Amino acid sequence: MPMGIGRTTVGFLPRAATVGALVAALLATASCTGTVPPDAAAAGAAPAPTSAPTGTPADPPSAAPAPIPDTLRFAGTTLTGGAFDATRLAGRPVVLWFWAPWCATCASQAWTVAEIAPRYRDTVPIVGVAGLGEQKAMKDFVTEFDLDGTTQIDDRKGTLWRRFKVTEQSIFVIIDRDGKVVHQGFLDGEALTAKVAALARA
Repeated sequence: MPMGIGRTTVGFLPRAATVGALVAALLATASCTGTVPPDAAAAGAAPAPTSAPTGTPADPPSAAPAPIPDTLRFAGTTLTGGAFDATRLAGRPVVLWFWAPWCATCASQAWTVAEIAPRYRDTVPIVGVAGLGEQKAMKDFVTEFDLDGTTQIDDRKGTLWRRFKVTEQSIFVIIDRDGKVVHQGFLDGEALTAKVAALARA
């Protein structure tokens, strides 16, 4: 092989290797300037903010107040002197118990009311409406039959008795959650317990 050609070939190979190395280095540099992998973003700089996905349901709004039926548009004063507002019971079944302090039938029902009223206070409130007697006798009745934990309205003037057309004692007026009177009349302890339990499940 002529010497001139050998020198040219030998000189070319190192230059070709150098050019190849430069090309590889340039490619490596270009690859570093691409998109940052998600893992790298998590480990390094904070990721770019993203907008919340559309169509995601928001937190449900608080329940709207229950409509107030005419049957619960009344107020009174309790035997302890507190204010009573029946509109606050809207949306729940309510039992109104019309009793008199001298009534033997009322006394027999009082034990059942004292027993179940605390149990259903939040689901089926039982509210006593005391009438046809003196306030002291009404308070003594409440104490004797452990009714202190149950709301008792002082209706000595008979306002609520007339409103609900109650003409005798003992009478239970049961109002469903829609404000409809579904029972008005006598109930013994067993029947009262069954009706209140059914209303609580409804």
